Amino acid sequence: MVARPIVDLLQLSPDFVRDPYPVYARLRAEAPVHHVRGPDGAERWLVVGHEACRAAFTDPRLSRDWMKSGNIGQIINTGQDQPALMHMLMSDPPDHTRLRRLVAQRFTPRRIDALAPRVQQITDELLDAMVQGGARQADLIDSFAFPLPMTVICELLGVPELDRNAFRRWSGEIVASTSPQAQALAYEQLPAYLSQLIADKRAAPGDDLLSAMIHAVDEGGDRLSPDELIGMSVLLLIAGHETTVNLIGNGMRALLAHPAQLADLRADFSLLGGAVEEMLRYDGPVETCTERLALEDVEMSGVIIPAGSAVLISMADADRDPDRFKDPDRFDIRRDARGHIAFGHGLHYCLGAPLARLEGRIAIRSLLERCPDLALDADEAELLWLPGLLIRGVRRLPVRW
Repeated sequence: MVARPIVDLLQLSPDFVRDPYPVYARLRAEAPVHHVRGPDGAERWLVVGHEACRAAFTDPRLSRDWMKSGNIGQIINTGQDQPALMHMLMSDPPDHTRLRRLVAQRFTPRRIDALAPRVQQITDELLDAMVQGGARQADLIDSFAFPLPMTVICELLGVPELDRNAFRRWSGEIVASTSPQAQALAYEQLPAYLSQLIADKRAAPGDDLLSAMIHAVDEGGDRLSPDELIGMSVLLLIAGHETTVNLIGNGMRALLAHPAQLADLRADFSLLGGAVEEMLRYDGPVETCTERLALEDVEMSGVIIPAGSAVLISMADADRDPDRFKDPDRFDIRRDARGHIAFGHGLHYCLGAPLARLEGRIAIRSLLERCPDLALDADEAELLWLPGLLIRGVRRLPVRW
């Protein structure tokens, strides 16, 4: 078996956070599994390459059930009994199967398609506000990419509008923490808020997903426990907007950096569906998966990942693998990008992927129609990136039109 030294990602490239792709490609050329130290100083095992990543996603030895392991503090700054983590993304079958079944019926293609008119209405209202008074400049994240999916998922779940700024703060700390203390505080405050909201919904149900989850009962009489209601609400709120924010942000950055592709899309919006898939492949919103736990010594391609290790699967690299996608570093909205794993793979494949795609298509088309000559209004090298290896995106995206 091959012994792997620890690879410091920032030593390989000080520019890793802004552009990790050359580092991933270098690692992939050597082997599909590496012991790495991330920009935050934490050590993880990293899987790269399209086939290796797909295999890792379906390997039962790589678990998501950190709660049962007793090692939750290894990856998250919170306690072992945290109700915010009682959801399907932090579980394995049969628990995962049960939890997903209780909410999946609310995310059928028919239900998602029915949201299109409201998504379009919210989009139009945000763009109206962005261009009000003849404005010709904006931060696209703050004005548009963030409030669109946040409003959609809050309305879907039934979260009061006045509480959405607090959600933005909590969500940001959970997925891209600024400090261990700030993340721990978010994990205290968010479940406390949701506990009260759930009590209110139980007393006075509404026509929303949270009310439906409270009263959902499957054929066998199973329902979500109080802690599972909190956990599933946390997952749906955070996963329901963080990925779409950065699908829109990263997708627009890619278009603005490739004027010929942007012109082609403006001239023919029948290319939009394929363009969104290429945005997801080329620079998707999730760089690596949430950490897996090695339940035993796991041998992959001659490398032993020790039992108890945290394992990351690099979706960003998988979708730039030349063995799967020809000329993968080229952005091409006409490419057949099917087979990308921007939404994961296997039993944890993103439940909200159809909603993210719907929001992405509506947002990008509407933005291009309303803002002619849209252009980046900042030096690309000076954009401030989100920390960590989970969510890939920028904090601000100044644009002009």
